[in-house]
Amino acid sequence: MSRISGVLRALQARGRRALIPYVTAGDPFADVTPAVMRALVEGGADVIELGVPFSDPMADGPVIQKAGERALARGIGLAQVLAMVREFRTGDGETPVVLMGYANPVERYDQRRGSGAFVRDAAAAGVDGVLVVDYPPEECEAFAAQLKAAGLDLIFLLAPTSTEERMREVGRIASGYVYYVALRGVTGAGHLDAGAVAEMLPRIRRHVRVPVGVGFGIRDAASAQAVGRSADAVVIGTRLVQILEGESRDNAPSAARAFMAEIRAALDALPASESVAPSGASR
Repeated sequence: MSRISGVLRALQARGRRALIPYVTAGDPFADVTPAVMRALVEGGADVIELGVPFSDPMADGPVIQKAGERALARGIGLAQVLAMVREFRTGDGETPVVLMGYANPVERYDQRRGSGAFVRDAAAAGVDGVLVVDYPPEECEAFAAQLKAAGLDLIFLLAPTSTEERMREVGRIASGYVYYVALRGVTGAGHLDAGAVAEMLPRIRRHVRVPVGVGFGIRDAASAQAVGRSADAVVIGTRLVQILEGESRDNAPSAARAFMAEIRAALDALPASESVAPSGASR
């Protein structure tokens, strides 16, 4: 069992929703990311999604795009992101870390260091899962097999427009959890419709046997609670990146911790739901 699966199963057995924050590696400062990651855990994060900066992030809205641009300007690439994970692991060997990004940095990493280098080095650094936005399931079975052999999960996105066929394909390959994009468009866009999310999740669960996290449009305790009533996990990124953007190097970790604590308290105030069941159980 992967570290992600272990953490999510333990939470589900206790009727708790997982809290999964997203931060861009190297933003707001290149040397503060590991400290921010630790602070997120202290505030109640269960899994951390760490964004790999990329020059053409097609699924990201302006807030996360600008965070990536700032990180790239500071020289943050995939090698530096892995170094940040290694530093985080010196003080935390339990919290799962998922790298979230795009195919180009992964493929360039292997081109420069040899076939399979990314999976090897990610596992060695302490990465637990990978979400590559522009890798559809039908085109990355070999990559999924490499990750599985190294003990890493491959996480996929599903959207309101996903077909039943796409859900089946994702369910066949995905491990760890599935990330349901609650809004049409890019990160930070639109208005969250928690009712539509609640209607969609049973459709997804007919095909997917791993927990379902929901993200995009979650900005505060109220929206986190609304989604948490039906989701196994709540993913929050844009608002967190916005908060960090305005903080000094010294204050960034404490700001991250305080925001996570607020969201964690909101999720823990929810009663256990029948939709939160141990991974693999009948729903």
